[in-house]
Amino acid sequence: MFTSKNSFTLAAFLALALYPLVAGKYGIDLVTKIMVYAVFALSLELLVGRTGLVCFGHAAFFGIGAYAAVLLSPSADAASVLWLLPASALAAAAYALLVGALSLRTKGVYFIMVTLAFAQMAYYVVHDTPLGGGTDGIYLTLKPTLGGLADLENTRVLYGFTLLTLALVFGFLAVLMRSRFGRALDGIRVNEQRMRATGFSTYPYKLAAFVISGALAGLAGFLFAVKDGFVNPEMMSWHLSGAVLIMIILGGLGDLRGALIGAFAFALLQELFKSEAVFGAFAKHWNMGLGLTIIASVVLLPRGLVGLPGQIKARLLGRQAMQEDSHDKA
Repeated sequence: MFTSKNSFTLAAFLALALYPLVAGKYGIDLVTKIMVYAVFALSLELLVGRTGLVCFGHAAFFGIGAYAAVLLSPSADAASVLWLLPASALAAAAYALLVGALSLRTKGVYFIMVTLAFAQMAYYVVHDTPLGGGTDGIYLTLKPTLGGLADLENTRVLYGFTLLTLALVFGFLAVLMRSRFGRALDGIRVNEQRMRATGFSTYPYKLAAFVISGALAGLAGFLFAVKDGFVNPEMMSWHLSGAVLIMIILGGLGDLRGALIGAFAFALLQELFKSEAVFGAFAKHWNMGLGLTIIASVVLLPRGLVGLPGQIKARLLGRQAMQEDSHDKA
């Protein structure tokens, strides 16, 4: 059935597809970066918004996917996306399987801390060893090609490939959430104990969601490495894990559209508060402005930006009902 949600999603992807026709190089590069973060946010949405698992170490899978893309790329010849992309996602999925198998035996704040600990372990492996180039990071010598048909060195080709990947990830998660597996995850989020009472073994479902989420985060890391041609340990820091968590909260938990909206809102707010043309000298303190805006959004929009139209509609209907009630009394 064609709904308003579907129309919004189609309109958003159509706008993104047409954007390069009117944008310059900087704008295309910026939106490409935001779309990469949107893929990353969608991967975390599967865990937090749909399964109820608050992971604070998701940047580890993002970074592993990025590092795998660079380390597995040959230095003499450009690699093919056809094998490098799956390899990067599988590397992140493998670490997610290890982390999930152990961390999912805990709950609540303990789960949050264990995932953070595993992320910090991965961070220090690339930070303190020659494997990841230490604090200097490593460069991607040659960007991969699309089976010899196109080169991702081209900004517009990379934009189109990133948009296609974002659309496929969004579509995959939309179908997954409507499946029996997705409904089981919803049940686990609402009441895991009741799911167990009805005969579901919840641990395999949560582990599968964790691994899928890690693989998608690794896919986003691959895109980021290809876009920048460079990776460093900061890609695995807890700051990035916190940032992507803010994205999905800002956009609205429990809705895939919220991950998209949150990624764009967060990145554009960053650009806005960093702009000296708008804020002058205050742009040096952009973190303060961004933080205050996010706090205000959380307080005023408990369902996130995706719930704003419904909130406005509810207030208008409530005001109309009050007016009708006062009119009847009169």
